[in-house]
Amino acid sequence: QVQLVESGGGLVQAGGSLRLSCAASGRTFSSYTMGWFRQAPGKERDIVAGINWSDVCTYYAGSVKGRFTISRDNAKRVAYLQMNSLKPEDTAVYFCAANRYSGPGFSSRQADYWGQGTQVTVSS
Repeated sequence: QVQLVESGGGLVQAGGSLRLSCAASGRTFSSYTMGWFRQAPGKERDIVAGINWSDVCTYYAGSVKGRFTISRDNAKRVAYLQMNSLKPEDTAVYFCAANRYSGPGFSSRQADYWGQGTQVTVSS
């Protein structure tokens, strides 16, 4: 069992930065692929970035590549999403997710555990 709690969302102007954190409970955190998803009103929940258990493989959606960076600290059981050069279209609720067996580009249907989400709003 893994419980995930996101933090770090908020309101930021276009061009600004935010760092999201996902704190996990459970000693098996290091065994899980971690992902960040986002969902805007009326849209599906899509993966933004993912990272495998060993921090060797990462995945980024095309819309965020070069602006967002995913990382993890297995000793602290935390996953991060550094978001730079934010755009109004990045506005969404951001969710942290864990998957036991898939690669870093896993889909929302493949997630085993979810956090409650954190709102990110980028003003123009």
